Amino acid sequence: MVTEDFIIKALRKVYDPEIPVNLVDLGLIYSIQIDAENVVVKMTLTATGCPMHSVISQNVKHAVEELEGVTEAQVEIVWDPPWNPEMISPEGRVALGME
Repeated sequence: MVTEDFIIKALRKVYDPEIPVNLVDLGLIYSIQIDAENVVVKMTLTATGCPMHSVISQNVKHAVEELEGVTEAQVEIVWDPPWNPEMISPEGRVALGME
């Protein structure tokens, strides 16, 4: 059975190509909805004009669809609430040298 924790663990392996911190610790993952074997990940990006948006979205989709029990993953990029550096986890702050 697919769980949110299982998906988050997989998403911790997905990185923004320009920032050496995974998307979960960057605070970019806003929600995960699971409906049987289908998953919807709502996330944001660090900037609206992020040139890597399609690569990041595809990497998230691929990471989730690789999980046993997932047939299809959908990634929705949302801008509300806007991302800001305060959303970075303590682990992410350490990795970025912020603390």
